[in-house]
Amino acid sequence: MADSTPGSSSYSPFRDVSFSAAGAVTEHATIGASIVIKGDVSGSEALFVEGSVEGSIHIPNHRVTIGRSSRVTADVHAQDVVIMGSLRGNIYAADLLDIRADSFIQGKMIAQRIRIDDGAVLKGSVEVHSAKHKAENSEVAAQAKTAEVAPKIVPEAAEKAEPAPSAKREAAAAAAQSARRVPGSSTLLEMDK
Repeated sequence: MADSTPGSSSYSPFRDVSFSAAGAVTEHATIGASIVIKGDVSGSEALFVEGSVEGSIHIPNHRVTIGRSSRVTADVHAQDVVIMGSLRGNIYAADLLDIRADSFIQGKMIAQRIRIDDGAVLKGSVEVHSAKHKAENSEVAAQAKTAEVAPKIVPEAAEKAEPAPSAKREAAAAAAQSARRVPGSSTLLEMDK
């Protein structure tokens, strides 16, 4: 068993060990309740925020957990994001965004998967991306680059030119894909553009 007393080689005042939902022991860095950080926080290990952060949090390959008593005003970029407290800013989760009961989020939320408990308050937009959707977007981007290479219409001809019916249908289909209203709700769910 490792010695966790101050002065020993395995002691770290900035690390905390806890049990994850799966029951395995996980190690993470902690920003304590009395800590206030103004600026950018980045790293390559899981992070638990119980204090206050103003700026940005960038932990690309690990989980960021915003604790119940935290006050975060920052954009968060992480593999997984768990919100239990208050966050004002945008969330970019490469995989899971887990929003717990009694949490408050104001901003744009982008994730591949999302889980929301009853009692959570969300103000902003939610985008859920799937692996299939990302592949479709890559194809659309390649088609857009091909379209940029096409010759431009002379300004005089552009005034007289009427868009082809197929171009109007494609524009309408693209608009319908970019945002749709959720049935039975006043919420507008924005899809990836």
